[in-house]
Amino acid sequence: MLKEFIISFQAYLHTHRFIIKHRLWKWIFLPGLIYAILFFLGIYLFSISSSHAIEFMMQKTGLKDWMQQMQNSWLSFFLIFGQFILYLVLMLFYFSLLKYLFLIIGSPLFAYLSEKTEAIIEGKSYPFNLSLLLSDILRSVRLALRNLIWQTVYIISILILSFIPVIGWITPLLALALECYYLGFSMLDYSFERNKLSPSQSIEFISKHKGLAIGNGLIFYMMHLFPIIGWILAPGYAVIAATISLYNTKTTDV
Repeated sequence: MLKEFIISFQAYLHTHRFIIKHRLWKWIFLPGLIYAILFFLGIYLFSISSSHAIEFMMQKTGLKDWMQQMQNSWLSFFLIFGQFILYLVLMLFYFSLLKYLFLIIGSPLFAYLSEKTEAIIEGKSYPFNLSLLLSDILRSVRLALRNLIWQTVYIISILILSFIPVIGWITPLLALALECYYLGFSMLDYSFERNKLSPSQSIEFISKHKGLAIGNGLIFYMMHLFPIIGWILAPGYAVIAATISLYNTKTTDV
């Protein structure tokens, strides 16, 4: 897995030079602007709803009343810290929902960008085929919905775990790893579509190469540390980096 992490990180460095050399900026900025707007709206909605969601869960579980009755400073500390952990997990869940919405909306552009990247690398072209494009878009939507369902199941399990003192402190890391994995999976899948892998074959490949998916997703989210410009560049860079990293594995799986 470490080797695949390195391949994913190197692919992002190669991506920047690749975009400049082949003048792909318009394919980066168009989906990037859409994503940046959705991301900003997601942050805004999260900021006004997260505190209410946490308060609701604390009330329904009776945890807040119990802690208040105990009147213990250490228990109060655990409560406050637990709320912070829960806040982080919920934030990643919000990002997850936003991600799938964007992947569905942007699937035509991402499929084309991945195809164009591989065509440049291999020095060949793929003739435009509308029926094939529509088929690839439908597949992307189905896979996105499938991943959304499974990731939601896992996130709910992580949310439950987050209520357990001390043990629950690791849940943000689990949620982040899960989010990176499914984001990277989605970016890699555009190449799987082009290579005629079925969804089940794609899932099997990713299960054997988790490092490629997690590495791609991790850099994608690290780019969010740079407001605006990072948000705009992240989606296009992730698609191209995923295509390059998969090509560089030189494996017979794909």
